[in-house]
Amino acid sequence: MPANCYFVTGTDTDAGKSYVCSILLQGFKALDITAAGVKPIAAGADAQGCNSDALLLRRQSGIALPYDVVNPICYQAPVAPHLAAINEQQPINEATLSQTLASWQQLPIQQLLVEGAGGWLLPISNERYLADWVAEHQLPVVLVVGMKLGCLNHAMLTVREIARSGCTLVGWVANCIDPDMALLPQNIADLQQRISTPCLGVVPYDPEDQTQLGVNLARNLLKTSGRNIS
Repeated sequence: MPANCYFVTGTDTDAGKSYVCSILLQGFKALDITAAGVKPIAAGADAQGCNSDALLLRRQSGIALPYDVVNPICYQAPVAPHLAAINEQQPINEATLSQTLASWQQLPIQQLLVEGAGGWLLPISNERYLADWVAEHQLPVVLVVGMKLGCLNHAMLTVREIARSGCTLVGWVANCIDPDMALLPQNIADLQQRISTPCLGVVPYDPEDQTQLGVNLARNLLKTSGRNIS
């Protein structure tokens, strides 16, 4: 049976998608659920040609995977991927992405987290966005909101655009990236009132117990598909 798949996007490039995915993967592992995190497109690589976010997903996944399976398209420069594609003369091939998604879904796992790059409307060519590819495959979406000044606007623009694309937002995570954000609880409460889908959890700036936090997030995510794990 294909793995249960979620696409994880963010309100911005620094919202903390990889961090939240890594915590979710820890939670799945603690619940004895085999899960993997993958990153179709990344920009910004080390001397070995590996992206740090993809390496984090690979390390926290419950199955050992080769790097190029976790991250099939990786550009050297930490810039917008479609611009890096031009500079490195390596276009983003959507057919390859689709074939890779099919192979991911056949892995011996129960849960698959597909992490996007940047925000929801990440360009992958002159005409196309990664969101278009997500919509064509009807992947359910999890939104990571980087809690900082301006996040209410960023979050609601993203929520509206996800809905406009025809995708289903199954839940969102408040990731507290600014330890000094004013009125943080009020901002989270405001988003909870405005976003109709559930808040899966709040990730503190420096959580004391990532594993328990991950268990709570994973349980709440599973509930969105009607699965309750004790």
